[in-house]
Amino acid sequence: MPPLSPNLKAFAERFVRSIREEGLTKMISVGQGALRRAITEYMTHLHEERNHRGLGSRLFRGYPSVAANDGSIHRGARLGGMLSYYHRVDA
Repeated sequence: MPPLSPNLKAFAERFVRSIREEGLTKMISVGQGALRRAITEYMTHLHEERNHRGLGSRLFRGYPSVAANDGSIHRGARLGGMLSYYHRVDA
């Protein structure tokens, strides 16, 4: 670990805890390919669909926010429905 980044280990440990609690402990992986697909799906969910408290409940990247409240809300799912996300579609 680099000496000028003391929080690096804390961020890595939080990521591992999140991926285990939200996805991997609820699955039975049948092989390395299935595990890789699950991690890829989780990373897509994390970066594009999941709100982050540290960013003021914004997304890293993903759907642009709709200013009006008159669109319908759609639910998306990943990992067979274990991870859900919601987004508003233009009316």
